[in-house]
Amino acid sequence: METYVLAGGCFWCLDAAYRALNGVSEVVSAYTGGVVENPSYEAVCTGRTGHAEAVAVTFDPDVIPREVILDAFFTMHDPRQLNRQGNDIGTQYRSAMFPADDGQRELFEAARDRANDTWGGGVVTTIEPLGKLYPAEDYHQDFFAKNPTQGYCLAVAVPKVNKVRAAFSKYLR
Repeated sequence: METYVLAGGCFWCLDAAYRALNGVSEVVSAYTGGVVENPSYEAVCTGRTGHAEAVAVTFDPDVIPREVILDAFFTMHDPRQLNRQGNDIGTQYRSAMFPADDGQRELFEAARDRANDTWGGGVVTTIEPLGKLYPAEDYHQDFFAKNPTQGYCLAVAVPKVNKVRAAFSKYLR
């Protein structure tokens, strides 16, 4: 099993999209990349902690290739938007990848290069050191499944999940 820590806007969307993929055993919504210890959702939302809303995606690379996990990341959000995803604005919504080691860094860089080609340039996704990962509050975990009719989920998460489902149908549960 391997774990990638990725940030691409609101973690609810990434969480929901990754949970649809076969080979993904766990998705944890979390905060990382900041300077405040044990940040709360409210503190992260101010944009002053430096943290990004991220997911820690644990998967079996014998079931789903590493490249698919990374290419799905670049499918489920727009990596050309600096410090935002749609109406979610602030550094906490930045597009970022947090490698655990040099091997992951190389895979992340290659995926970002592929995404830059796919999106026609302009990808602003950063690759940042993986610091401490703080799991988000319990109500954020598997939020979409617990709140499928919530307005944000219907307006923002569903289209992203559907986009991943269409692009990676071979890997769906």
